[in-house]
Amino acid sequence: MPTKSLERLILEFNKLPGVGQKSATRYAFHILNQSEEDVKNFAEALLAVKDNVKRCSICGNYCESEICNICSDNTRNHNIICVVEESKDIMILEKTTKYRGVYHVLNGRLDPLNGITPNELNIKSLIERLGKEDIEEIILATNPNIEGETTAMYLAKLIKNFGIKITKLASGIPMGGNLEFSDTATISRALDDRVEI
Repeated sequence: MPTKSLERLILEFNKLPGVGQKSATRYAFHILNQSEEDVKNFAEALLAVKDNVKRCSICGNYCESEICNICSDNTRNHNIICVVEESKDIMILEKTTKYRGVYHVLNGRLDPLNGITPNELNIKSLIERLGKEDIEEIILATNPNIEGETTAMYLAKLIKNFGIKITKLASGIPMGGNLEFSDTATISRALDDRVEI
């Protein structure tokens, strides 16, 4: 039977996505066996990320300044916006080195059954960007599952009014899959073979 402190730590690790009871227990015991300095560094890193990281005022990506590195990069094509569900999707797309446009982060996807409607997503600022910026193409890079496809269709309807070319990632990413779990070659191919909606 673990002590109260250890039990609390296991419970906190167990709250992380994909971490079951066994993994949470293993992580807690690992922390217990680390030096006090290592544990302190870990705790400081957790606090620092909460204190310093915020959303880019343009695209909604995580950054530590008002505008993220991608939005402030003049070498990128600011006429193409790739719309993704989460910031972690940007990291995955960037690894391909194929895409040189900018991004827009929705912070989720439409899921009415769980109460996630358009008002809960970062859609309003996307529409504002389309009205202010000279955008030539929107790439819808939502995940190929029911919620992701529903989100893409909803956005396509909104964006069509602006007369902007709308594309989405091509096949290669299986239906029901996530960008997070796709390899770089598959994502590169999906970017190259994107189709107009």
